[in-house]
Formats: sequence, C-alpha cells, structure tokens
Amino acid sequence: MEWMGLNQLREAYLSYFESKAHLRLPSFSLVPKGDKSLLLINSGMAPMKKYFTGEITPPNGRVTTCQKCIRTGDIENVGVTDRHGTFFEMLGNFSFGDYFKEEAIPWAWEFCTEVLKMPKDRLWATIYLDDEESCKIWTEKVGLDPAHIVRLGKADNFWEHGEGPCGPCSEIYFDRGPEHGCGSPDCKPGCECDRYIEFWNVVFSQFESDGKGTYTPLEHPNIDTGMGLERLACVMQDVDNLFLVDTVQTIMQKICDIANIRYGDNKKQDISLRVITDHVRSCTFMIGDGVMPSNEGRGYVLRRLLRRAARHGRLLGISGCFLGEVAKVVIDCNENSYPELRDKQDMILKLINVEEENFAKTIDQGLQILSEMMDAADGSVLSGDEAFRLYDTYGFPLDLTKEILAERGMTADEETFRKLMLEQRERARNARKNAGADAWLGQADMVADMSATTFVGYTDMTAEAKVLAIVENETRVTAVESGADVVVVLDDTPCYAESGGQVGDTATLSSANGTASVVNTKRNHQNVILHSVKVTEGTLSVGDTVTVTLDIERREAIMRNHTAAHLLQAALREVLGTHVEQAGQLVDGNRVRFDFTHFQAMTAEEIQAVEAKVNRWILGATATDVREMPIDEARAMGAMALFGEKYGDIVRVVNVPAVSVELCGGTHVANIGQLGLFHILGESSVAAGVRRIEAITGVNSLAFIAEQQALISSTAAAIKANSAADLAHRAEQLMNELYATRRELEAAESKLAAAQLGDLLKDAVTIGSVQFAVAVFEGVEGGALRTMADRVKGTMPEGSVVLLIGKTAEALSLACVCSAEAVKAGAHAGNLIKAATAACGGKGGGRPDQAMGAGKDVGKLEDAKAAAAEALAAM
Repeated sequence: MEWMGLNQLREAYLSYFESKAHLRLPSFSLVPKGDKSLLLINSGMAPMKKYFTGEITPPNGRVTTCQKCIRTGDIENVGVTDRHGTFFEMLGNFSFGDYFKEEAIPWAWEFCTEVLKMPKDRLWATIYLDDEESCKIWTEKVGLDPAHIVRLGKADNFWEHGEGPCGPCSEIYFDRGPEHGCGSPDCKPGCECDRYIEFWNVVFSQFESDGKGTYTPLEHPNIDTGMGLERLACVMQDVDNLFLVDTVQTIMQKICDIANIRYGDNKKQDISLRVITDHVRSCTFMIGDGVMPSNEGRGYVLRRLLRRAARHGRLLGISGCFLGEVAKVVIDCNENSYPELRDKQDMILKLINVEEENFAKTIDQGLQILSEMMDAADGSVLSGDEAFRLYDTYGFPLDLTKEILAERGMTADEETFRKLMLEQRERARNARKNAGADAWLGQADMVADMSATTFVGYTDMTAEAKVLAIVENETRVTAVESGADVVVVLDDTPCYAESGGQVGDTATLSSANGTASVVNTKRNHQNVILHSVKVTEGTLSVGDTVTVTLDIERREAIMRNHTAAHLLQAALREVLGTHVEQAGQLVDGNRVRFDFTHFQAMTAEEIQAVEAKVNRWILGATATDVREMPIDEARAMGAMALFGEKYGDIVRVVNVPAVSVELCGGTHVANIGQLGLFHILGESSVAAGVRRIEAITGVNSLAFIAEQQALISSTAAAIKANSAADLAHRAEQLMNELYATRRELEAAESKLAAAQLGDLLKDAVTIGSVQFAVAVFEGVEGGALRTMADRVKGTMPEGSVVLLIGKTAEALSLACVCSAEAVKAGAHAGNLIKAATAACGGKGGGRPDQAMGAGKDVGKLEDAKAAAAEALAAM
C-alpha cells in the first residue's frame, strides 16, 4: 500500500467510478437547495434526496461525487480532541434504481485492493444480522475470509431515518494493527478501541419504512455509499487523525509559522491550532458558496466559526488579523478540485478580513466585560441576560462565552439566553412573512405529474396555446366561470415564470369562450409553468385554445431592468473591486434592486462613477449576444455564475461584448441602447458584508426626472428663490438667517435667566455644607440652558450647587453646576443629573462640576427636583 495524498485519493475514486459508467458530478453547494430541513449540507446524499425519492429525475442512473460537508453538532469538541472537525469531504457512488449489491460490494473491494493496493488481510466487513445476500457476495464473489465478516445489529448496520427509504448496510474496516488495539482476544470491528477504523459505508436502500416498523420492499432498490475522504487519507498516509493529513497539515503549518510555534509542543496551543485549522477550512468553503455572516441560520454558523478561530489566534499570541492568510492556503490546497474558491478568492479574503477586523474592535472590551461578569457572578452560573448582552452588544456567540466560562469552571443560563434570542428572531421573522407562499405550493402539487411547459417568451410576446390543466382550491377541475381565481397550465407560453430574481409576467388569455387575466407566473420543480389567472369574462375550460398576450410595456421594462442589473454588476466590479458578487436581486417593471458583496457604504463619488460608467455603456448601444452553450465553453468565456447555483451541461449565456458575460435564464433587451437612461436611486446596507443598490431605467428614469424637476420648482417657489438655479443660494441664505435669529433668541433667554438667577440664589436651601438652588424656566430648551449654565458657573458663589431646568410642552432639559468648594465637599453634578433625569423618565450625566440631561415626562418635574435634593443630601 503506497502513500497517497488527499487530492490524489479524491481523483482516484472519482475516476474509478467513471470507469464504471458513473456520471461524475461536481460537489453541490453547501447551501441546500429546496430543502428546509438542513441548514448546511452534511452528507454526500443530502443534496440528492429528491433523486432517491423520485421528485426529480437524476441526470444519470449512476452518479459519483465528492461532496463538501459541514457538521457543527459537536463544535465545542473541535480542537479539544483531534477526532472532531466541522468540515469534511464525502466520497460517494450512487445508484438510482440501476445496480445493487452484486455490483456495489465487488466494486468497493476492487477499488480498495486494486486501485489503492490495500492488503486484503487487513480489510474487514460488517453486515446486518440477517443480510445473507451481502454475506454471500462478500465470501463467494469477492473472496473475503468469512472470519473477517462481523454481523452487527440494527443500531450499527441498518440505515434508517423515520419514514422513507431505508435498508441494511455493509461497512468496510481497515485493521491498523494490534499496537492500536485494546489487547482483548475478541477485538474486532465494533470494538471501541482504535485498532479497526471504519472508512466506507455501503447502504442498500431496499425498503420503504412507514416509521412504525413496517418495511415494504422497493421495486427499484438504490445504492447510497459514503466514504470520508479525510478518514481514507488517514489510512493511506498511516496517520492517527485528520489534522495530520497532508493538505490539512499544510494549512496548520501556516498558522504555526504566523504564531512561531510547533504542533505537538504544547497541549493548549495544539487545541487552538486545531480549532483555527478546521474553522478556517469551513469558513473558506462556506463563503465560497455564498454564505454571508449574520445573526441567524447558516450566517450565524459562519460568524461563530470565524470568531472562535479569531479568539484562539489571540490565545496563541497572534496580534492583528491573520485568518485571511490561512484562508489563502486553504484555497491553494483545494483550487484544482474546487475552482470556485480561486474564482471567489478576492471576495472570500475580503469578507474574512472585514469580519475579523470588526470582531477585533469589540473582543477586548467584551472579554473585559465577561471577566467582570464572572467575578461578580453569584455562584458558578452566568445569567442568561448577561450572556445575551455579550452576544447582542459585543458579538460573542453563546458557544464562545461558554468556552471561556468553562475555563473558569462556570456555565451559562442557556434557557434564558435562548428565550431572549427567540424573542429577537421572532421580531425579525414577523417582518418578512409571506402569507401567499404556501398556497402556491399546494397548487403546484396538483400538477406534479405533468411535463415541462414549452417557454417561447425569449422571442415571442404572444402565443397560441392549449389549456392542459386548471387548478381551483387545490383541486383539478375541467372548467371555470367568470370571477374564478385559478392556476392554469398551458402547453406553450410566452409568460416568464418568476426565477433568478426576475418577477413573473402578466398577460391576458383570450378564446372564443371568454377572457382571463394572468396576474402572476411561477414554476414547479418539473418546470411546469403555473399561471395565476382570474377569469374576467365567459368560461375557461381544459382543452380550450387560447391566445396568450403579454403585458408588453411591463415586460419591456422588466427586460431593461434585468439587463441593467448585469451592467450594474460589471460597473461595481470595475469601481469597487472583483470581490463584488451578486448576493440577490429583484427585477420588476419599476426598478432593479441589486444586492452585492461589499463591506462598507459606497461614497457619493463611487456611486456617481458606477452610474456614469453604466450610462456610457448604454450610449455605446452594444447589441447583446444571448446563446446556449456547453458550460465549459461558457466558463472559458469568463461567464459569471450565481453563488451556489447548480447549472446543467448546457447553459444560457447573456453576453454584452467587452462589458459583461453572465449565465442567466432571464429576459433581456436586444441592444443595451434600449435602456435609454440609468439612474441610481440609493445605496444602503442589507446585512453584514452585503450592500443594496436600487436603480431605474428607460421611461421610469424620465418620470423620475420630471418628478424631481417639479419638486425643485415648487420648493423654489415656496422659499421665494428667483429660479431653480438660485435654489441652493436662497436655502443657504435662509438657514443663515434662521441660525442668527436662534442665537439672538438664546442670548435673550440667557440674559433673562441670569436676571432671574440673582433672585433664585436668595431662595437657596442648605444641604449639608452647601447651598442648593433650583431654577425652572418655561420655554427654554437644551441649547439655551447650556449657555445659562456656563454663565452661572462663572458667577456663582463658592459652596453652592445650582440645578437649572428648562420646561417645554414635550420635555424637560436639566443642567447642574457645582462650585469647586461644593465638589470638594462631595457634590457631583453628573450623579445629581442621573438621579434627577431618572425620576422624570430620561437620562443624563457628566463631570463633577457640570452636567446635562433630559427628561421625557414633563409631569414629573417636582419628582426630578426632589430626587436631585435627595441625591445631593446623600453626597
């Protein structure tokens, strides 16, 4: 058995199964598509569940993949042991009703013994207790020594998850030698010691389980195998754990170089090295698949991993940001198999650096606050409120807080923390519920048996079509009358179904029997296009021939805006950098909303530069070139693809020569000159690392200009500017006049208050060794009160404290001044203001000699005065 590198093993496996007529598919994205049961892909078969269930037809009966996977269930153990990791790759060969045990077992044996040259006498197999068929294949067809076959029970060798396909499995083990064993004469696969390492699981999905103990044989059984690539590398490289595998060691060595340490010299440092190595692998691949840091879902997982890695860097004594340097090595080690990492490198590194920099700004303060919380904790449990404050204010994920607490023998009140998190998330979710989504799903299920609709809308705005199905209230019907709201399926349609951020088309249906309005268009998994229709006149029946006429004006506006989105992305990448990637979009007839990866607000100059660049391209009136081609040819052209999107062998490419090349299934103008004019309405933040631009084109731009001109004219008239051109000068003139008047008013109020102040001091009361005076001024706001306080400070007698309160209809303004002698005696203006403002529903504070504050409850004026006197007495 020869040593083989991890990348060699991956290629050897995939090539072997290609030789067995398997279709090699690239790894699916870590972000599940159409599967809400998973946060991240965690196994080789997870992204192919719908192939196994028959919901989607697989591209081939035999498939082989190397799937990137992430599991975070035991994240707290990552680093603490050398066996746990969050990122791994899963090799798999799959049969969708094609071959079964007779092929799967011998192929697995042949790969191990002929390709990898594993010694046959060191291989073992486990089978399910009564799986005689597999036992016979292993012994008679493969020739495995019966003494090397171990029968295990349902817990070990029967693959099942509730209802659905299930079946026995056979696992292949490698004997590492007695020196790794427990010494027991009965030691064999299934033993808890380290001698036998399981590296391949071949699952025979031959039953359908009802989840209640009844198993029905499948008419077409399937094969689902899984072999951890890192675990296989451990066997082939004769190392004890994944952190010693060649590519993983290369990543770890980079961290060692940065920290100037060696792996294996210090147990605590080794934990940190393993944490950083694993987490940066996960983060690099997650970002490469479009995951962005956030406080929910998979974005929260990413942020957790990044921050945990950053903290362990500090434990190693690394100062400054360093995770991006480690991520570069991850990309170097994996780019041949995952070219998207190199394609997205700028964005990956930029995002990691920004996230690490942002955490660095709060981590020191957060660690100090946590240390103080631990010192002040009553017992060994940190309250859930405090843990949540660390998360909400300083970005400390609960796991990080727990890890630090554990180092002091403490725990956190997780129940209260999770309650507070749930409340926060519910507030966010309530803002974005989509009440209509479930109804669409129900209607779509009623036509799941139908063939894909022929879409003719790339070239035609009208079409003759036949009504194939009508669904009303989730029931297939044959005819409906005027007033009915239904979903209609046609054989052909020019209506574009909502996808890729482009909204669905609207249209009219007309026939000899009646008319109807198409108010929206979507599609199901089988590419059956669903027309949401309201019958407006007569009847509509299955079998009717109808004329479908698009709302052409709306469609043309959508086309302009969709092409504008392509030009916008190209301009953003030129102005801001190649880290810019599309993170979402909405294209309708009114505007384009484009979300993109960028890590700070755009400046006015950058926005202007992007807008100008797009308009220069539009003036060039370049014809668009839209063609279908093999995906490899499209990539060779430099075509941009969406994050994590899965494409077939043939793709549609929208090319604006010398400007933009993108894979896109949307509708576009024939010439970019048709956009007319492009205008950016605004730029804003969507989430951490994601910005949003909203823009308009064509007639919408003209309408916007007309609105702005009308607004300018009416504003000029309102402030009596001579003309629109004089508007800015006149506005500045008015502001100067207003400012001067305000200053004069404040000065007059201050003089009036000063005159009143002399009388006020006569009414001062003695508290302790100081004189305390309170003055209330009707209609005086904070600015004037501050001026008054400054004047009082220069004239007040020693040993006195003065509280000034300005009262308006809406609020109270408070200012306190303490003389030097009063401060020596213990008076503190800031603390006095805190007490007074708290009594009237406000906040405030400041220095010992002078402070300001405000109160919201005007009715609590007397309470504020009393609280101030009480606070002063306590001083």
